[in-house]
Amino acid sequence: MLGVAPSGDSAWIDKPVSDRAREDKRLLRLIRASFNENQAVYGAPRVFLDLREAGETCCKHRVTRLMRENHMRAKGGYRTRRFLSGGKPAELIPNVVKHILDVSQPDRIWGTDITYVRTWQGWV
Repeated sequence: MLGVAPSGDSAWIDKPVSDRAREDKRLLRLIRASFNENQAVYGAPRVFLDLREAGETCCKHRVTRLMRENHMRAKGGYRTRRFLSGGKPAELIPNVVKHILDVSQPDRIWGTDITYVRTWQGWV
């Protein structure tokens, strides 16, 4: 049907496991151990550094490939909201100037307004 001899099929089944496949299997056990030890938070770069620290020699692309093939993905982090609405209301300050209507001397009461307006030339 496909033009393949039956002997080729049995040769494929009886083929010994390659050195690379055997090494991948050994390395995968170490990757799983590191991945599970860190609560599945570590991705391939950190697992690679973890293996290197343990004295293993492999490249980060191999770790990435093995993790991808075995569906190991790091849990995504989350950020907390920095500015939450709510809390206590702003404190009301009593208006002292409103009650002083008769100003007997100059330079006794001063008032100011701080307003910042952004323009193309800077702040005004």
